[in-house]
Amino acid sequence: MTFGAIVAVVEDAESFLAAGIRALHADGDLLAGRRWFDAAYGAGEQTGDALVMAEAALGLGGLWVDEHRTAAGSGSLCARLRRSLRLIDPKSAVALRVRIRLAAEADYRAGAHTATLAVLDEARASSDPVARAEALSLAHQCLRGPDHGVLRRALADELVGDAAQGARRTDLLMGLLWQVVDRFLDADPHAERRLGELRGLLAEDEHRAISVVVEAIEVMLAVRAGRLEEAEQLARDCLEQGTSAGHVDAPAWFAAQIVAIRWYQGRLGELLPMLTELVNSPTLSVVDNSFFAALAVAAATAGDHRTAERLLAALRGRALADLPRSGNWLVTMYGIVEAARLLGDAKASAAAYELLAPFADLPVVAGPAVVCFGSVHHALGVASLTTGETERAVAHLREAVHRDLALGHWPALLVARQRFAEALERRGQPDDEAAAKEQRALATELASTLGTASPRSPSGRATCTRHGRRWRIQLGGRAVLVDQSVGLLHLAVLTANPEVEIPALDLAVGLDALARVAGSAAAQPVLDRAAVQRYRQRLTELDQADPDGSGDDQVQLERDWVLAELAAGSGLGGRARAFPDNPERARLAVGRAIRRALTHIERADPTIGAHLRAGVHTGIRCWYRPT
Repeated sequence: MTFGAIVAVVEDAESFLAAGIRALHADGDLLAGRRWFDAAYGAGEQTGDALVMAEAALGLGGLWVDEHRTAAGSGSLCARLRRSLRLIDPKSAVALRVRIRLAAEADYRAGAHTATLAVLDEARASSDPVARAEALSLAHQCLRGPDHGVLRRALADELVGDAAQGARRTDLLMGLLWQVVDRFLDADPHAERRLGELRGLLAEDEHRAISVVVEAIEVMLAVRAGRLEEAEQLARDCLEQGTSAGHVDAPAWFAAQIVAIRWYQGRLGELLPMLTELVNSPTLSVVDNSFFAALAVAAATAGDHRTAERLLAALRGRALADLPRSGNWLVTMYGIVEAARLLGDAKASAAAYELLAPFADLPVVAGPAVVCFGSVHHALGVASLTTGETERAVAHLREAVHRDLALGHWPALLVARQRFAEALERRGQPDDEAAAKEQRALATELASTLGTASPRSPSGRATCTRHGRRWRIQLGGRAVLVDQSVGLLHLAVLTANPEVEIPALDLAVGLDALARVAGSAAAQPVLDRAAVQRYRQRLTELDQADPDGSGDDQVQLERDWVLAELAAGSGLGGRARAFPDNPERARLAVGRAIRRALTHIERADPTIGAHLRAGVHTGIRCWYRPT
């Protein structure tokens, strides 16, 4: 190479490096920055300029830790960093910055932080403000789990203080961003105040990479406000801008936001194809397990219990405690609790409860505050319902209602009220029925305001049809077979007559055990005229559906059951049998029978069981109102 060619390459290396620094720190264009830094590294190699190589390798690392997700990409970055480190003065500020980046990359992928904090102490002792700023920001990113809130906030505050005296505007913006994120992670009521400050600085001079994070936070706030359709459009806009800026997390943030939106719309099952493909994407961080949990919930919701059980088993591994405490850990645990609920997995629920309990007062927030699922108390309450700890469930869900209200997270509050009502109904103390009714009324009012539905169960109503000695309970695309019981006979009548209030005495008809109790007591008919008329009307409907008796087996089975009920409730010659004139006794008997049946159904399919428990009311008068 001639002298002139060498000079040209040196000039190219310097110009490439300057262009990369401008793209990364002034414009926030991560994609352009990578191209310039890659070119600068190659030019530095040609001339043997180790400092250019080191600066270029640092620039390739970007603003965030773990920007290079594939094995090849991550391996190439770390190889360049290590090579340049061997070539430069180990005591220089640049060498310190390279060691900081290498430590952070390794720690983040291992779910650790010890090495990064050790190098941070070295950076604090140095006189280089850039090294301190990079060390503080990278250390903050390695401490994103819920265990380290206090230390994380201290690092962000330190970064803002240092950056205010430094020359790089990016460091100040990063410090403010981490302060915003920390406040949302801690449910700080002043989080949006600090967000407004950051917005103001970006309005003066945009930084694309940081602006994308702010826009993602805006999506989260729109979901909290219940503006789900608007949030979906904002999420799509954020994805487009994040992709054009080269933000590696933009697709995952978008997917997480769509999961939250569909969850609160009661449409999570629609995302099965997307989630099935996404969980194996090489662009996801190695410490992000949240999409496995989301897929488990979606599969269980859709009735694919085998897939859901496999995913839940994979997440639990040898021990659920082994999952890395990343910035998505709380959301992952939330999904595990919901999947375990749908699968009736009390063991997984108990393990999740123990791990989540220390963080009860936090919100379930993922990433840099890009998605939120309300209070951790909600997940603790749901886990307690699954393990049968109803008293504990009531306490947690009552607190979840309060916390979600304080957050202004209306969709989460809607679900929390419904789950709170369910817990009260299960506990069954004297005032619980009235309290549960109040919570359901408030949830219904809020749902009407938001124009949304509960994610707990599919839309539609349940049906109960006889299959030999068993009953098939169907809800949407879900179905389960449950052994015959007195309570299921009552549920069959109620689900066949949605919205109709039926006296408990009428539901007690046709049951031989109760008929025998009548004996010679002063009595009223077991089948009153209205009940007989309803059964006969149902027979007419079944006959019209299958006039010659050769069609649907389910129709024939239900016809046989109705005929049996009429026969059991009538004496010789069709005269009505007698039943004690005691509505209170009927109320107690019917209520107990239905509750036992609901328990069996929930064990077989928690989603159908939850739907029926929410929609079936027992008392002197009983009814089924699909929720």
